[in-house]
Amino acid sequence: MLVAVALASAAALMWPMLLKGASGGLDTVAAVQLINREKAVLIDVCEPEEFAQGHAGGAKNVPLGQLESQLPLIVKNKNLPVIMVCQVGARASRAAAQARKMGYEQAQALSGGLRAWRDASLPVEKSSV
Repeated sequence: MLVAVALASAAALMWPMLLKGASGGLDTVAAVQLINREKAVLIDVCEPEEFAQGHAGGAKNVPLGQLESQLPLIVKNKNLPVIMVCQVGARASRAAAQARKMGYEQAQALSGGLRAWRDASLPVEKSSV
C-alpha cells in the first residue's frame, strides 16, 4: 500500500513537468529574460474583448485569426524573439507554429498563458475595446 501511495505521489509531482515538456512553451522566467535581454515582443493572440479584460503588461493584441496579416506590421524584424500569449496557452501554441511558418524562427508560446503570467505576479493591464 505504501509503495502505491509513493508511486502515485511521484506521478503527481512529475505530471506538470511532463505537460510543460510536451507543450514546448516558455515559462514566465524565460519569457521575462527574453523580453529584458533580447527585446522579445509579447503578442497576445486573444480576441480584443478578452485582451481588454486583462493582458500581460506591454503585450500587443493580434487575434489569432489576424496573425498572418497583422504580425508583420507589428514585428518587422523577423530575427527578434516573439512570445505568443493567450488565456491558457492553447491558441498561443498554434500562433507560435504559424509565426514560425511565416519566418519568425524565434516565435514561442508562453506555457500556461496569462494564467501563468498572473500566478508569477507579473504586471497585467486592462484596456478599452
